[in-house]
Amino acid sequence: MKSSKQKLAYQKAYNARPEEIAKRVKNNAARRQAIKEGKVSVGDGKDVDHIVPLENGGGNSKNNLRVVDRSKNRGWRAGSSSYNPGKK
Repeated sequence: MKSSKQKLAYQKAYNARPEEIAKRVKNNAARRQAIKEGKVSVGDGKDVDHIVPLENGGGNSKNNLRVVDRSKNRGWRAGSSSYNPGKK
């Protein structure tokens, strides 16, 4: 099922918000650091998870990061209509 033009426009505007950009920058930095340390690799199905979420004041310190399976980290979204773990 394809997204409607309205939904795509909303997602584009949402992802352009400064707070979403800042969160994405921190998530990407945490992932790069974990790759450099050899904890994860590209395409391994693992996520770098923040124990205390960025939204709740967590940061990218080593004691706030852990490597978890992608399905476990994103599983809480299973009830969401926009979450399709089996589709690419």
